[in-house]
Amino acid sequence: MQTIKKDPAPGYLDMELLRFTTAGSVDDGKSTLIGRLLYDSKAIFEDQMESITSASLRKGDEDVNLALLTDGLRAEREQGITIDVAYRYFATPRRKFIIADTPGHIQYTRNMVTGASTANLAVILVDARYGIIEQTLRHAYIASLLKIPHVVICVNKMDLIDFKQEVFDEIRTGFLKFAGKLDIKDIRFVPISAKYGDNVVDRSLNTDWYDGPTLMYLLENIHIAGDTNLADVRFPVQYVIRPQSDKFPDYRGYAGRLAGGIMKPGDRVRVLPSGLESRIKSIATFNGTLEYALAPQSVSITLEDDLDISRGDMLTGTINTPRSGQEVKLMVCWLNQKPLQTGGKYLVRHTTRDVRCIVREVNYKMDINNLERDNENKQVGLNDIACIGIKTTRPLFYDSYRVNRNTGSLILIDETTNETVGAGMII
Repeated sequence: MQTIKKDPAPGYLDMELLRFTTAGSVDDGKSTLIGRLLYDSKAIFEDQMESITSASLRKGDEDVNLALLTDGLRAEREQGITIDVAYRYFATPRRKFIIADTPGHIQYTRNMVTGASTANLAVILVDARYGIIEQTLRHAYIASLLKIPHVVICVNKMDLIDFKQEVFDEIRTGFLKFAGKLDIKDIRFVPISAKYGDNVVDRSLNTDWYDGPTLMYLLENIHIAGDTNLADVRFPVQYVIRPQSDKFPDYRGYAGRLAGGIMKPGDRVRVLPSGLESRIKSIATFNGTLEYALAPQSVSITLEDDLDISRGDMLTGTINTPRSGQEVKLMVCWLNQKPLQTGGKYLVRHTTRDVRCIVREVNYKMDINNLERDNENKQVGLNDIACIGIKTTRPLFYDSYRVNRNTGSLILIDETTNETVGAGMII
């Protein structure tokens, strides 16, 4: 194999790919904002622009409705709301982006959880006319629950309040007072008009009182390399590679995606659940061998010793190993119309490990409106967020979600329908 001598993953070090999600109440302008970002950053093809221009004319809109770039479902266009999670991809010379445009309706909370689960940053829109409302608090809490490290509060529709600084300042002060209860380490505020582009990509002449960056500048430059846990080695084995060919008669590689830490040849690793130890012999990708690998790279690893390792096992460092156990406590967002059943049996998918579990108890539900625990009503239905305890048939190797979002998350699956019914964050 060809050896790569240079830095094997510059994109992983500076995290050139930024995943971000948009959230906000209905008609706050999430889809319009994304359309404006795409339009002003020259990321729209000519035929796309022609299509939404004609669609805007058919609807009788005075201006081109940029929201139509993301609201792709017919029901969305007819109602003028976002229903499904719409993913869009674009790039600037500085960074690549994946956007998850999530719905604003309260009944689509589960869709927001889905779109935000892998996000590095959340853009929460606030209508300047109405200020902080219940949905703003709900989305901020979910961003905190999902441990999204960076949140940008975009005060939108500033053009409808004549770009008054006092309104922006009042919203900023009100949100910061509430944010004291949340676990968000980085909060920024930007006054914008998504419809006309003020402070979205280009600075606005209407907000000479605002000396902060535009939204695009924040997206391109916000530092997210430190958001990945590179201290604790976590390598869930996804597949064992045994080509058994003339060229590689004895090759035994363990393929997967690094969920945390940095690995390099010569490092001592421990195999879970067996507890056996060995050293890394080589690390490779399709393009050749690497001098080291770091999360979230996908690689194939060989060991110096011939050990019994299969899918669902995990390679870790010899110190700071993950917890191992069958009794797990987690916060769950319920995604299904059928309520969670205490004593019910579900499938659990955690990293590459599939096990069965029983729900032992519901400890409490969260009242997202006031961030208080409801210890009385323990009926968990669609869009509810609750703290539950489960017991699995085999041990899981996990960290708390606060420490590692990859090894600290799991999903619950209905055994009969094979539907994903819950998204869990391990406490």
